[in-house]
Amino acid sequence: MASAPDLADVPADTLFKEVLRRLKCSVKPEKRIILVGPPGCGKGTQSPIIKEEHCLCHLATGDMLRAAVKAQTPLGKQAKEAMDAGKLVSDDLVVGIIEEAIKRPSCSKGFILDGFPRTVVQAEKLDAMLAKDAAKVDKVLDFEVPDQVLVERVTGRWIHPDSGRSYHTKFAPPKVPGKDDITGEPLIQRKDDNAETLKSRLEAFHKQTQPVIDYYANKGVVSKLHAEKPPPDVTSEIQKALGS
Repeated sequence: MASAPDLADVPADTLFKEVLRRLKCSVKPEKRIILVGPPGCGKGTQSPIIKEEHCLCHLATGDMLRAAVKAQTPLGKQAKEAMDAGKLVSDDLVVGIIEEAIKRPSCSKGFILDGFPRTVVQAEKLDAMLAKDAAKVDKVLDFEVPDQVLVERVTGRWIHPDSGRSYHTKFAPPKVPGKDDITGEPLIQRKDDNAETLKSRLEAFHKQTQPVIDYYANKGVVSKLHAEKPPPDVTSEIQKALGS
């Protein structure tokens, strides 16, 4: 087992920041939050802000599955067997991986769940798992954006493949059209960032996700966000929804 780092080797400002973080987090109430929204709705912009403000862990189910497979946990091995056989990973398995994850110290104040549940059955299984510890979903943030706005957002995205730097032809254009600001190398569009693919994804999203939103709305925990607004305005709406 690796030995713990010697605190004498940790810079004083790093220690001070960590102490302040822990003091801040110690008084934060627990929160369990689900983010729901279509491609390009802004969840990726807002989730780090929510995570920092409320001392939560961020759980993206796709990343968690890959991590469990890589770590060869018992559930990860089961997931790998399913994927290798060309099958979907079962809802019970995904909920099990979430259950493992939320026991980590980083999730002691709660979590942000992104990408799950996608169906009412998954929502019911998630609720049943949380109920075993007398817990529940506290808030579902519904990132609402008109489809035509999403088309403009997504089809205008360009990236620099090596660094991941992103641009937008309207909202954040590069200094030279089609070129990365730092290297001058060509920018590319992801193959899914086109109107036809996006339309298909949006249709699937609305059909699949609306019942989940209705399910949680009946529990009184859904807050609808005007996610087409500028990011600072959306952040303000989220703060009001979460009582911060």
